[in-house]
Amino acid sequence: MVLMENLDENIKTLHALHDAGYQISLDDFGTGYSSLAYLRMMPVHILKIDKSFVMQLGSQKDAHALVEGIIALEHALDLYVIAEGVESEENLLFLQECRCDSYLGYYFSPPEIVSRYF
Repeated sequence: MVLMENLDENIKTLHALHDAGYQISLDDFGTGYSSLAYLRMMPVHILKIDKSFVMQLGSQKDAHALVEGIIALEHALDLYVIAEGVESEENLLFLQECRCDSYLGYYFSPPEIVSRYF
């Protein structure tokens, strides 16, 4: 949401970061303010599929088509794909069939805090 405020200026900043060698990741793709139009404007390298899509894989028929389509689109744009919310072997197997690049979720481990202060 912060990115959408002063959008033109923020896109210039993202391009400057890209030109400096940084990789840009867009989180929660498919929800809220994320839009296909923004993919054309921003120098994005990595897209994280929102967990709300992945968690519906077992219960909603259209979720399979949406996730498969998102992954295919991201690969066609030469983007690295991360799926959030993987909580079952069934989720993982489907995402592997769709050639998803990386996975996050309780199926692997609960979230961990990593800090130099602990």
